[in-house]
Amino acid sequence: MVYVVVHRADIDERRAAGFLLNRLLKKKLTFPRLSVIFADGGYRGEFEAFVRKTFRWFLQIVQKPLGVKTFQVLPKRWIVERTFSWLTAHRRLSVDYERKVKSSEAMFHIAMI
Repeated sequence: MVYVVVHRADIDERRAAGFLLNRLLKKKLTFPRLSVIFADGGYRGEFEAFVRKTFRWFLQIVQKPLGVKTFQVLPKRWIVERTFSWLTAHRRLSVDYERKVKSSEAMFHIAMI
């Protein structure tokens, strides 16, 4: 199942992730088998504590190894990057053609199918 939240470009990614998690809370969706969420360093801190307290999920931060200056595939991070590349292959998602948020979210669902 895919959940999408489309928002303005000037919103911080932690706040936007909070929008998505609040949508899950409102729908009273529970994922009993979900225990770990992988995220980059931008989600460290208050958001990490919010996820642990509210959902009892562990937010594992995937970081670059220290001292490495060349490209390196990071574990679990490539899954997100691969998904972004699939989504950008759809021309309709590369530019904001939609006038309404619901239409934009629907295009993401269609692309993920």
